[in-house]
Amino acid sequence: MELDSIECVSSSDGVDDDEIPLHHPHIIHSQYSSSKTPNNNNNINISSSNNDGVAAIHSTTSVHELLECPVCTNSMYPPIHQCHNGHTICSTCKARAHNRCPTCRQELGDIRCLALEKVAESLELPCKYGSVGCPEIFPYYSKLKHELVCNFRPYNCPYAGSECSVVGDIPYLVAHLRDDHKVDMHSGCTFNHRYVKSNPREVENATWMLTVFNCFGQCFCLHFEAFQLGTAPVYMAFLRFMGDEMEARNYSYSLEVGGNGRKLTWEGTPRSIRDSHRKVRDSHDGLVIQRNMALFFSGGERKELKLRVTGRIWKEQQNPEGGACMPNLCT
Repeated sequence: MELDSIECVSSSDGVDDDEIPLHHPHIIHSQYSSSKTPNNNNNINISSSNNDGVAAIHSTTSVHELLECPVCTNSMYPPIHQCHNGHTICSTCKARAHNRCPTCRQELGDIRCLALEKVAESLELPCKYGSVGCPEIFPYYSKLKHELVCNFRPYNCPYAGSECSVVGDIPYLVAHLRDDHKVDMHSGCTFNHRYVKSNPREVENATWMLTVFNCFGQCFCLHFEAFQLGTAPVYMAFLRFMGDEMEARNYSYSLEVGGNGRKLTWEGTPRSIRDSHRKVRDSHDGLVIQRNMALFFSGGERKELKLRVTGRIWKEQQNPEGGACMPNLCT
């Protein structure tokens, strides 16, 4: 659905085994190894004494490197697989390799490298986002879970409707929204949107628009949506904060829509862009306008939709005397 007029005024796909790139082979010799030992600096010798793969390890490389998958170079987590010649591979790359070792092209089978899995249990590693500020260190098998929720992890692009896969920090995403998605950028903490549609009965799931506001030195995404809810179209406006949830709680915003002597207002806390656009929309966490009410605000003739959404953003400040939050309005 195309918008007739909008004004904003600011006050792996499947890869064949022959195509999988190999970065550097890791070779582990166990009871399944061949008798010939390749001359490779990444070799480690494991003399297995039982079916659990308990072993003595002699290595000329770091254990960290041995735990890198030779195909994708990501850290390997159980189950870690190996072929009969001792080449290791992560479970994700094994599924893509069609049961063929990408190093020696031998059949992979279902051999677990239990010895390397046990070595991993003894390691503690820094978060991979340490270079951008995360100071945490975790046991090897806990590190991955932390990195999924680390406050220093990159943000997903907040642009709705295109399933954009771009990730990055906030300055990068702001430039990406401006340059690649051609999003309108405004400075100030008040806004005034006008939404006009000549045929209000035509609502696809979903029509959307996005504007970015720079306010209090932070960036906020204002969404305005028209989408199908059950059998009837609804209109919705909401704000998202370009930062983490804890920071978002420092701000509040209000939205107002009206006409014909009536008005609807909404006041709340902006959601972080850590929450996806769809999650916020589907939770109805914003100003929701039913179609009949929207048409009433438009003049009641039911021929054309004309909605004006206004709002403002303010920062909550701590009152040093009473401890209560005091609004700090942006002018």
